[in-house]
Amino acid sequence: MANSPSVSYEHLLPPSWKPQVTAWLAEDTPSFDYGGFVVGEAQREAFLLGKGKQTAVLAGAPFFTEVFAQLGCEVEWHMQEGETFEPIKHVATVRGKARHLLLGERVALNMLARCSGIATQSKRIQDLARGYGYKGIIAGTRKTTPGFRLVEKYGMLVGGIDPHRHDLSSMIMLKDNHIWSSGSITAAVQQARKVGGFSLLLEVEVGSEAEADEAIDAGADIIMLDNIEGDQLVRVARSLREKWSGKRKFLFESSGNITEGNLQTRAIDEIDILSTSAVHQSVQHIDFSLKIQMPKKD
Repeated sequence: MANSPSVSYEHLLPPSWKPQVTAWLAEDTPSFDYGGFVVGEAQREAFLLGKGKQTAVLAGAPFFTEVFAQLGCEVEWHMQEGETFEPIKHVATVRGKARHLLLGERVALNMLARCSGIATQSKRIQDLARGYGYKGIIAGTRKTTPGFRLVEKYGMLVGGIDPHRHDLSSMIMLKDNHIWSSGSITAAVQQARKVGGFSLLLEVEVGSEAEADEAIDAGADIIMLDNIEGDQLVRVARSLREKWSGKRKFLFESSGNITEGNLQTRAIDEIDILSTSAVHQSVQHIDFSLKIQMPKKD
């Protein structure tokens, strides 16, 4: 479910999020602000306009507001985060000193464009899956931009999908390199359980039914059927369900090369989770602009 007026994902953000905004501003103006010197500090009003050529989801409002709050400006939103809009839309009004509006402009717009793009694509994939009758979980991945993960995961949430694990400490995921280095799936699972304890879910990536059997027998909570597609995916998932029915509890995740084009063949009842980087890697950004308004003449 996408964000709604009664839901504020801002309340999820950790204490570290505002210093991240400070770092963005410091990166963009590490020394003198020459352009700002030209415009001065007259009080001005700027309109945030949602542009582009597609229906879009607004996401990233807390970060946008914080950019300008740190510059002594105020933001008045004219729509709720998580709502969709058609271009051209007057999304918000920002008020403050002209120099400060321009100091925050590009930082705020870049963030909003990417976060809204991720939310828009997340909603699109979720809607397509539901249209195909899929009732499971649509999730993103950990293939996010270093230093920008919080914003990208936030965009997934606003778009209505599961952001998946946030980092290496959020869940134990054992992939091929872990297994090869440990010697076997069983050995890797046993070692991970010793240090991860009962509170962390454990997922194992497998490439065949035999590997899945070993992972389930070793006690994995989630079995990732990696790059298994089409009829083989259905056959393997059904076979494993029947084989382990009443013996083990686990979830199936399908991942790898999931796109809009093949989503329908992967969105099957036998799979509990579909995870894809298509919702956040190489997504089209949503075009926004911030236009300072000419002062009204008396």
